[in-house]
Amino acid sequence: MSEQLHHNNNQFTKIKFPITLVCDRVHAPANIGSLFRIADSFGVEKIYFCGENTTIISKRMQRTARSTHEVIPYKQSERTINIVKELQSKGYTVLALEITNHSIPVSKYKITNQEKIAIVIGEENFGVSKDVLEIVKQSLHINMYGNNSSMNVATATGIALYEITKQWLVAG
Repeated sequence: MSEQLHHNNNQFTKIKFPITLVCDRVHAPANIGSLFRIADSFGVEKIYFCGENTTIISKRMQRTARSTHEVIPYKQSERTINIVKELQSKGYTVLALEITNHSIPVSKYKITNQEKIAIVIGEENFGVSKDVLEIVKQSLHINMYGNNSSMNVATATGIALYEITKQWLVAG
């Protein structure tokens, strides 16, 4: 009979990947909390929350994050473009998770072993800012097969991180 595994008795190895998330105007507490959990699940090194009047810590976020906001380092900044340029100057490959006329499926992006990645994500109402899209190396999208052209930012981020971390594990 199978027994459900929990935090203290699971079979997963903890790994930190050289991945940073840059949240471009993600304001909803439930999304912020979910992003902390997803970042923890996929070994993300840091999260930047960018945008004016973004409240990170709230009761709703804390309920959703389930304490992962205490283990994932994060910073706030008003301007996403400044964080993107700073990360580029530190050698990060900056990618946007956004459907554009030049985006490729996230599963088709090929990572090198030495690559540090920053993924810019935007809330589903606005997406990633145009000024940011103009300076990222590549826009990535998730192939979708229904009528909708977007999905929840946390859901999309989870799918993208799965695809990207899978590449490192297969190559490693």
